[in-house]
Amino acid sequence: MAYSEAKVVFGGLIHIPIVIGVFWFIQGFILQRTKRKSSNSTASAQTAVKGTAAKAPAASKSTPPKKSAHADVPVNTYKPKTPFIGKVVENYSLLQKGAIGRVNHITFDLSGGEPPLKYVEGQSIGIIPAGEDAKGKPHKIRLYSIASTRHGDNFAGNTVSLCVRQLQYEKDGQTIDGVCSTYLCNISKGDKVKITGPVGKEMLLPDDEDANIIMLATGTGIAPMRAYLRRMFEPTEREKNKWNFKGKAWLFMGAPKTANLLYDSDFEHYQEKFPENLKYTKAISREQKNAKGGRMYIQDRVLENADKLFELIESEKTHIYLCGLKGMEPGIDEAMTAAAAAKGISWSELRPQLKKAGRWHVETY
Repeated sequence: MAYSEAKVVFGGLIHIPIVIGVFWFIQGFILQRTKRKSSNSTASAQTAVKGTAAKAPAASKSTPPKKSAHADVPVNTYKPKTPFIGKVVENYSLLQKGAIGRVNHITFDLSGGEPPLKYVEGQSIGIIPAGEDAKGKPHKIRLYSIASTRHGDNFAGNTVSLCVRQLQYEKDGQTIDGVCSTYLCNISKGDKVKITGPVGKEMLLPDDEDANIIMLATGTGIAPMRAYLRRMFEPTEREKNKWNFKGKAWLFMGAPKTANLLYDSDFEHYQEKFPENLKYTKAISREQKNAKGGRMYIQDRVLENADKLFELIESEKTHIYLCGLKGMEPGIDEAMTAAAAAKGISWSELRPQLKKAGRWHVETY
């Protein structure tokens, strides 16, 4: 059946009041239900609060609020928009002749900051490279693990040191240099650098002087471990610290060649002076063989020492620190799984427990 345009319009107009009426009816119905729910929720909440108040004991005025872990650790003293301007004190290579790549130890003067840029072992700082990116914008911040103790390499408390490997990779047949790592490796004494931070609480040392510290590091992942070991065993540090380490420390260090071992002579010296407290185990992939005849990696050393490692891990005083390239994590996890199984322990169950207890510390990149 065909309708004329006039009939269609007239029919539509007739229905408008009906539609409006239905709309207002529905809206009113919804509002009434909303009010009833709101009233019931308020009454329930008031009842719950009264019940809680009746059951909870009155807070004692003499009981101080519980202090969160590491609450006194400085964080983000200097931010990207207002960085600290540090001055380069020294910049030298950490590698021996025949080493692969380029790795430098770089120290910055932190004097004159207001507020002072303070940090503790296990934290990181941000570096803003000079110049601009391809879009004409300032370069983004890169984070680097701190390699010095809170007292600095000069023990005066006014410097911070980094261990930096120049990043290089191949793209379309060309060698690309990392922006920030190349910038840092090339800076000279006296140059000024924008610094942010400090940041991080994941890699901090425990307060317990009798704690056991297991350290697993590859490459520049040695940075926080160097800070720990200086704090533990450097004579001047031990004189300055109110914290005097008495536990067991075990460092596993991975490198491609002997010439690439970072701070090696320092660690050998500490082991010689404190044989009861420090063990230093190396995995040199291109020079040593594992039990299967393949290259020796840090996870192979973990397997070799599984029994002694898990004797330490079974103690609630033991903390494990893992730092280096993210690619090392699967190998370490596999080694820990095998080592734990040899002791009748499930690593997949134990690791989350260690993490929850604040005893498993990982910083990979």
